[in-house]
Amino acid sequence: MRSLRPWAVLWAATALALLTTVLIPSSPTAASARGKPAFATQPAKAALARLLPRHVSQFTLVPVRRPASGDYFTVSGRAGHVRVQGTSPAVLLSGVNWYLKYTAKVDIGWPGRSTAKLPRTLPAPARPVRKDASVPHRFALNDTDDGYSGAYRDWASYEKQIDLLALHGVNEVFVQMGADAVYYETLQEFGYSKDELRSWIPGPAHQPWWLMQNMSGFAGPVSERLIEDRARLGRRIADRLRRLGMTPVLPGYYGTVPPGFTEKNSTGPVVPQGTWVGFERPDWLDPRSPVFPRVAASFYRHQRELFGDSTMYKMDLLHEGGRPGDVPVPDAAKAVMDALQTARPGAVWTLIGWQKNPSPQIIDAVDKSRLLIVDGLSDRYDGLDRETTWHGAPYAFGTIPNFGGHTTIGANTAVWTERFDQWRTKPGSALSGIAYLPEGTGGNPVAYELFTELAWRTRPVDHRAWYSAYAERRYGGADPAAARAWELLRQGPYSTPSGSWSESQDSLFAARPRLNATTAASWSPGAMRYDPSTVQRALAELLKVAPALRTTDAYRFDLVDVARQALANRSRTLLPLIRAAYEAGDLPRFRERAAEWKRDLALLDRLLATDTRFLLGPWLEDAKSWGGTEAERAAAEFDARSILTTWGHRSGSDTGGLRDYANREWSGLVSDFYAMRWTTYLDSLDTALATGRAPVPIDWFALENAWNHQRGSYPVRASGDPVALATAVLDALPASGTDGRSADGPVTARPVS
Repeated sequence: MRSLRPWAVLWAATALALLTTVLIPSSPTAASARGKPAFATQPAKAALARLLPRHVSQFTLVPVRRPASGDYFTVSGRAGHVRVQGTSPAVLLSGVNWYLKYTAKVDIGWPGRSTAKLPRTLPAPARPVRKDASVPHRFALNDTDDGYSGAYRDWASYEKQIDLLALHGVNEVFVQMGADAVYYETLQEFGYSKDELRSWIPGPAHQPWWLMQNMSGFAGPVSERLIEDRARLGRRIADRLRRLGMTPVLPGYYGTVPPGFTEKNSTGPVVPQGTWVGFERPDWLDPRSPVFPRVAASFYRHQRELFGDSTMYKMDLLHEGGRPGDVPVPDAAKAVMDALQTARPGAVWTLIGWQKNPSPQIIDAVDKSRLLIVDGLSDRYDGLDRETTWHGAPYAFGTIPNFGGHTTIGANTAVWTERFDQWRTKPGSALSGIAYLPEGTGGNPVAYELFTELAWRTRPVDHRAWYSAYAERRYGGADPAAARAWELLRQGPYSTPSGSWSESQDSLFAARPRLNATTAASWSPGAMRYDPSTVQRALAELLKVAPALRTTDAYRFDLVDVARQALANRSRTLLPLIRAAYEAGDLPRFRERAAEWKRDLALLDRLLATDTRFLLGPWLEDAKSWGGTEAERAAAEFDARSILTTWGHRSGSDTGGLRDYANREWSGLVSDFYAMRWTTYLDSLDTALATGRAPVPIDWFALENAWNHQRGSYPVRASGDPVALATAVLDALPASGTDGRSADGPVTARPVS
């Protein structure tokens, strides 16, 4: 880290100059009259105008050239005149965010903000600050993000996402929007008709798994107009990232082809890939074949025409159970890399660290300096040695604190603050980045903020002190109740350990009904990962926050989210009580507990309705907005509904276990889908107890898929009082530990449907 002593001299010797906002360079790399500016600051200024329209004029943004040591920013100035220097437009925004957090003490979270508490005149920094990036790669977005965060978002939504990524220091962003257009144009050159390709490409909400070679076709066919519109939006996203000095990480080509490729191209043998959780996987074109380089060249040519160039390309060979057949994996990897380097010399092949991916056979077959592994498991398991496992290949310390876009709160944040610095500074470390990889974004704002800040810390983070500072700025002012609430949340859902999971348990209200349910999604934790009383007590503290701070957007979001989580956690103690009453044949007690379950669902839906970020309506309206005809609107709505519920067809949903993988507690989804299922089920058990007969079997997929095909509208605006409904939730919850066991406790056996 460069010495700050010259700054101290400038601060003392040029006070008058600073008062008149004269731009004094802090280093030989500063842009000045001596040469051309390092870059245009207008993209950063425009983002700042969107983020802080009332205060943008009080910031002076100064470009500096990036030294060999990497990105950095500085913050200085006086009241009403804040000066930020940075090595890219996005880094300038990172400097602004540091000022907002640690001088102005307000928060722009993802989601939730407290900037309404900013004074008319911005406060002066106490002293000049310089922050250097501790790692060069600051990567964001999982392959699944478009599917679980919203495949039908508009430009305004993506623009906001990009602003928030830049503000928090991210410099590499995975962009898959419009990738279908590249395949569509490429494969027409290899014998496929437009109709064949439009039937092969799945609906937008399911395209991430098509790009990962897991499935195809579902929720299609897509229209040519939809393909073109998605390509235009993808280009707009990529261009905005470039203007901010960020890298759009684009999908690369590694061999995915539609059925019948060899029949159309005799020199292109394929390897059938079998199935993926109930779906037939696309074929894999042998990368050693004479036709593979031609397909790849066409792919990269069309991609350049549609989206421009990049220096990073994301692709994962044989993802989640792919079959190499008779193709030697090293030979395949070399051919894939050769095709990439031919089209984009010097480009970096980006892979995800997940399960056994990437194979050492891939790593050892190519130039490791042209690889970056974004590790999705850094905080999940113990005993990891990435340098040994990946043979010294560069990697980014990553986390997947969210699967399927679940609304559950929590993350292994204490693992991050300890492990990241240990891994980064150990002898021979190959760690060269961070990778924020939730499967769905837009939740857990404290986790996003802490994780991305790691990249701007060159020393270990004090976990408790960091949360204390966060509590002070989150609602725009210090408040003892807020401090107590966030300390409880830190101790509970945000201090879950490594060893087996990186996200918290999901809600049993969202589970396909059964009395022995322990998860909603098939691959979620089956037990509480923290003491649930921490959330309930945090809710009580949040309800004591001073009225002046309750007006902030961040407070309203957090209050609803914590109240939602407290009620969701209740599902894990209430369901065993319902089961016990049923198995004891105690009809009055069963009805009492079942009625409580139904009341909780109704209360949950009313609570969620108070915040637009917990509404189903916008998700569905976004989907319908992309349709040009009634048939297209219906197809898009089915695509958007099904990803949340059955996920796919009967085989994928039931046999594959994908149902409710993307469960989330949203108003509308709770009342019309989850409550509908539980009411149907509990009423059937009531009838069974009353008549002495076995419960009538229920075809759950048929019931769920019927909802997927509905066309009803849902509210897109919030309604109700979040404070009143959060209070109602607290009142409805029993005192901690007063009524028995969790869903994981022993229960006597009795057959249930």
